[in-house]
Order: sequence, then structure tokens, then C-alpha cells
Amino acid sequence: MLDRGVMNRRLFLLLFLALLAVSAPAQNEIEGPVESYVARLSARDHFNSNGQRLTSAAAIIRQDRANFYVYGIRDPEDESDSFFQSKENRGLLENLLEHGRTTPGAIARVVNGTPLIRVDVYQNFITVTVMSD
Repeated sequence: MLDRGVMNRRLFLLLFLALLAVSAPAQNEIEGPVESYVARLSARDHFNSNGQRLTSAAAIIRQDRANFYVYGIRDPEDESDSFFQSKENRGLLENLLEHGRTTPGAIARVVNGTPLIRVDVYQNFITVTVMSD
């Protein structure tokens, strides 16, 4: 049987390693984004091609990219990107956004407004930063 001191040291070490793993930045975060672009999320980006109102930030950003690449509907501030040119990659948007570090305030501004945003695309997630309304 282990004495109390050894058990406490092991417990401390396990907790320390767990905190270190949670707080350490992911390798791809350290390396920086794979790609970045700027886009204006105009009123037309808030509706799908059937005219239904979109209610999630991921759906609105996805529609912006579909409008840009599929329908040729572009706002003056919209920049191209190579990642979301692909329909398959646009389909990943919701999952990528869920794994990112976008603030709830930025998400609300995307859903409820027409902000200018910057999207940073990493290997396993995206971050969305509102640049202006």
C-alpha cells in the first residue's frame, strides 16, 4: 500500500498534467492559420437559396461563401479564399466553428447584424473576429 505522501504527489502530478494539457495551445494554433479572409455578412447572406432565414452563425458564414463561389453574389469587402471554395469544406463550417474560440458576442453579431468579419482557418477549427458592424 502506498503511503499518503506518495499518493498526494501522484495526485498532484496527475492534476498538473491535466491542467497543462487543457491550457497548452494546440500545435496548429502556434503555427498560425492555414488561411484567412475578410467578408461582409450582408442581409442576403442571412437567407438560404430557398429564402429561409438562417439562424446560426455557421449557416450564415457558409451561405456567404456559397454566395461568393456558387452564385457570384459578392459584397465589396468580400475576399476570396481557397478553403471554402470547396462545397465539402463549406459543409465542415459548423463543426470547425464549434471547435474554434469565437466569442458568444461575435456569434450574436453575425446572427443579428451585417458585420465585416475576419475568418482564420486552422487545420481543425476556425475563429471569427468581428472587425466592424
